[in-house]
Amino acid sequence: MRKILFLFFVTKLYFLVCVNLFADVVAVGSGGELHLRQEFIRIIPDQSVQFTPDLVTVIDLNSAYEHFIDSKSGSNKNSQLEISIENINVKPDKRPAAVEIDDNKLIIKWAKTGELSLTLKIVDTSDRSVEYFDKIDLVAWTFNYWRMSLTLLGGIGIFLLGMKYLSDGLQLVAGPSLRKMVATVTDNRFSAVLVGIIATVAIQSSTATTVMVVGFINSRIMTLAQGMGVIMGANIGTTVTAWLLTLNISKYGMPILGLAAFAYIFSRTERSRLLAMALMGVGALFLGLELMQQGFGSLRDAPEILRIIGSFSAQTYLGIWCCVLVGCVMTIILQSSSVTIAITISLAMLGVIEFETGAALVLGENIGTTLTAILASIGTSPNARRAAIFHASFNVIGVICATLVFSVFFMPVIYFIVGTNPDGLIRNPSTGIALMHTLFNVSSTIIMLPFVRIAAKALGLVVKDTPEKQTDGISRLTTLGMHRLETPTMAIERSRIEVIRMGHLCIQLAEKVSLIAESDEPDRELVDSAFHDEEVLDTLQDEIIAYTARLLSGNISHDLTEAAQQQIRMADELESISDYLVVILKSDIKLRKDGLTIPILQKNEFKNLHELNKTYTSMVVQFYSSRQNNLTGLMTEVYAQGHNITRKIKNIRDQFIKQMSDEHCDPQVVIAFNTQINAFRRVREHTQNVAEAISGQHS
Repeated sequence: MRKILFLFFVTKLYFLVCVNLFADVVAVGSGGELHLRQEFIRIIPDQSVQFTPDLVTVIDLNSAYEHFIDSKSGSNKNSQLEISIENINVKPDKRPAAVEIDDNKLIIKWAKTGELSLTLKIVDTSDRSVEYFDKIDLVAWTFNYWRMSLTLLGGIGIFLLGMKYLSDGLQLVAGPSLRKMVATVTDNRFSAVLVGIIATVAIQSSTATTVMVVGFINSRIMTLAQGMGVIMGANIGTTVTAWLLTLNISKYGMPILGLAAFAYIFSRTERSRLLAMALMGVGALFLGLELMQQGFGSLRDAPEILRIIGSFSAQTYLGIWCCVLVGCVMTIILQSSSVTIAITISLAMLGVIEFETGAALVLGENIGTTLTAILASIGTSPNARRAAIFHASFNVIGVICATLVFSVFFMPVIYFIVGTNPDGLIRNPSTGIALMHTLFNVSSTIIMLPFVRIAAKALGLVVKDTPEKQTDGISRLTTLGMHRLETPTMAIERSRIEVIRMGHLCIQLAEKVSLIAESDEPDRELVDSAFHDEEVLDTLQDEIIAYTARLLSGNISHDLTEAAQQQIRMADELESISDYLVVILKSDIKLRKDGLTIPILQKNEFKNLHELNKTYTSMVVQFYSSRQNNLTGLMTEVYAQGHNITRKIKNIRDQFIKQMSDEHCDPQVVIAFNTQINAFRRVREHTQNVAEAISGQHS
């Protein structure tokens, strides 16, 4: 029944609609009044003008509409038009201009910036059956410096964020391999350059690589000559960023960033999350580049700024150096050569600057990027300062040579490779700038590489060796500054070398305590040196823990987290070893002051214990220092030697107790013996704990 009722109502509705339509047709065709026909057209294009005082916009409407009306009417005569303003819409609310039509001329007298939307009615007096309506949008504007600045600032900020995400993601993924690669740097200059290239491509920052090298030289991980080779390689590696920016995928920055963000949030494994972070960095790079291009694109409407920018031209030698200076200052202010390269590419692609000007700016950017390494070298060792000075002088000398052959070598080669358009201009400015960056750094490295050792000797004359800094008699570390945690992969390597330093100091302290115990009359200087070593170990432990704790508070991978925790535990155990070595030393000194001594038999046994513990500690420290991977073999040997030392300690104790029963022994000697034998046992235990920390076991 419901279906029948539904069909009935649908049929009735259809019938009523048809009847109404038929009635209208009959009414129109039955001799009723003829209605005017209206047509909406778009003849006059929208108008956009830059506002100036007393600005007037005049549009000749006759010229605009007569040809159109004639083509519609099919007449060859000129039509007489009546044109009036039908409607005016205003943005903002108050009208920015006075509008009138005089002699079929539209006159807009602008009083301020704003938008008008006019609807004009056009009637042909020879045929009033048709009315035409045309809509015109008019805008008067001034250059918005504030909007341009905010767009540029946002673009630069997003670009820098992209660089950080890309750098962090890549270096955390490649962390273990990168650390091993750095350790393989030898005195071979070519391998050092190759390591510099790979490291910079991996972390996407030549500044970070150079600062890292300064720290490694200061920590004695690298020699000066090795570091100089890595620095030259870093200069080549950083050119990859410029080539990345030449890819014409800026419009895809937002989709890449969005998809990578989803992958980052929903990743189930750490490696995929880090790769997503790197991809987020790529998306942010291109999004930032697009925003910068939008900001710079508005400069075309600012003739006064264009005149200022146009005054910097690389057509003369003086002009080249002016551009070099500007590029240097820009990089110093922004603290990133990648950002200044991106800005240069954006300006060149938009035609705001000439290609030659952009190429000269690139030279200056290579000088500006050296400032960070110089600042990082303040307060470091002479060799570290020499490396920073080399970085700056290498780039400055390279730029001086490049400016001399700028027009006769670099420009012809680049134009030949990239090609030109029919107007004689370079075909692709972004590719040309990236090529200029690469050519400069590669040619500078090729020229300078044979003279690395000579340069190292020359720098030795410029920066003299100075005694190690001391504060209150304790050597202070300068390699683990809190401001040098830009690259977690390299930061963990630098703290690792300090842990190894602690291990060697413990071995050195054990040797000194053994020599003092064997001597009939202790050397005062040797005793003071032993106590000083223990204070240095305390300081090292504090600085390593503070440094790695700061590192753990950042966004680092699981592998780096484990390495940092391992180093904290090892530093604590090594410092405890030094404490018990000093306990032995103090006990021996106190006994000597009272005119007493350990029985000769036990004294000889203690000498053997010193040697066993020193060998035991050396084995563990050497394993960690040489990056061996046979953890099972290490722990097997550690437990075997540890058991041997424990058995030796028990035998010495049993022997001493038996000796006490047979002959009189001074109570102070007994106390000193127990103190020292317990200290030997604790040294063995803490050394085993160091080995367990290396292997990832928990004590």
